[in-house]
Amino acid sequence: MIHNISLPAGCFGGEHIDALFKGCIDADAHPSFQELVGLEVSAHFLIRRDGQVTQYVSCDDRAWHAGVSEFQGRQQCNDFSIGIELEGADDIDYTCQQYSQLQRLTLALLEQYPMLDSNRIVGHSDIAPGRKTDPGLSFDWPRYLKSLA
Repeated sequence: MIHNISLPAGCFGGEHIDALFKGCIDADAHPSFQELVGLEVSAHFLIRRDGQVTQYVSCDDRAWHAGVSEFQGRQQCNDFSIGIELEGADDIDYTCQQYSQLQRLTLALLEQYPMLDSNRIVGHSDIAPGRKTDPGLSFDWPRYLKSLA
């Protein structure tokens, strides 16, 4: 499942995403962080704007990235999905480095987990419509999916 994240919203770089996924966000670092205090959220992977990949959770373990969700009639997508966060926003183009690393990571996951296939790769917006919009209109699905062929 493809997501996006930026903390504060629209700002890139820094350690705020790491802190959020590790459960130690400083609520005083930005006014918008007050609503994140106590939030239990994580992803399996984060791909930064420069292409740096960080893994937070083993792919064999549950991460808390999907929230209230449903895919192909099955609820609670955290139970059976791998979450990849792209440092970005719905309306800001992703970088070439991000697409390149996302392709590499996805191909490795497809090889490691045979039950995955490109038809099961979706955005957060696909499993939580009306609640989530990421990875947003700026994510180039045709480019990404073509890179996997």
